[in-house]
Amino acid sequence: MKPRSATQPEIDLPFAAPEVSAAMAHWLVHLGAERRMSPKTVEAYGRDARQVLAFLAEHLGGRVSLSALGKLTTADIRAFMAARRADGIAGRSLMRALAGMRSFARYLARDGLAEIGALAAVRAPKVAKTLPKPLAIADARRIADVDLRAGEDREPWVLARDAAVLSLLYGSGLRISEALGLKRRDVPAPGAGDVIVVTGKGNKRRMVPVLRSVLQAVADYVALCPYDLPDLGPLFVGAKGGPLSPRIIQLVMERLRGALGLADSATPHALRHSFATHLLMRGGDLRAIQELLGHASLSTTQIYTGIDSERLLEVYRAAHPRR
Repeated sequence: MKPRSATQPEIDLPFAAPEVSAAMAHWLVHLGAERRMSPKTVEAYGRDARQVLAFLAEHLGGRVSLSALGKLTTADIRAFMAARRADGIAGRSLMRALAGMRSFARYLARDGLAEIGALAAVRAPKVAKTLPKPLAIADARRIADVDLRAGEDREPWVLARDAAVLSLLYGSGLRISEALGLKRRDVPAPGAGDVIVVTGKGNKRRMVPVLRSVLQAVADYVALCPYDLPDLGPLFVGAKGGPLSPRIIQLVMERLRGALGLADSATPHALRHSFATHLLMRGGDLRAIQELLGHASLSTTQIYTGIDSERLLEVYRAAHPRR
């Protein structure tokens, strides 16, 4: 089966046979028209697939044909990966290049043009998880200090609301969705309790301790809020009284970054990361931090808090009964 011709757009790849160039043109149209990908995504997929084909032409010693694609081996794909690594290409970029080529390969197989089994047989490179950098302890404390923001041209109840949300993110390590998902009845008044029940990912509920200063920040906001806050309604509301949008808190952090001279990495999620990291720095137990964060596995907490193997060995040596 040959690629469709006629009025379809064409591209010229000097390192590929005409039938491969034609197939790629149709594939890119398919991505935009049938898969509804954005123009930038289509462009990125095409660029990544071209990089693979250009390498294969040099590697195989001639223009890449459909027949040649069907005869590729895992060694050929690994040669591409090794060459890109030698050029200093990071794992994420390499993974994206393979994803683009695999998409092209699926299109060729769907139209009966070529079967490139070697692509499926090669495992994509692992990509290290990127996480927000923790704030310094002093900066994390200043984030929720409503007095430092008294000069802002915003209503006092809004300033108190924002301070209360940010206090929960840093003081209890909540995700922003967890903080904004709290009901009025979920947070006790100061002196009436020191624990809240949070609904996290997968609707899993967990108990989280709350500092008195955080409870006071919430109480200050409730006292100033001009809207009625029923027990079963959202604790945090927006300017018109509806549920507060996460985007509002993200914008608050953007303004604070500028006002306090903080790095771009100072995001709402970085406050949760700071909570875990600062606890660990003060000798907090890894398993307890896992429970507080609501992580299903300890390995997630290990990655999240940036613990290296040496730190884990220290925890092991200090805790093992036969030390």
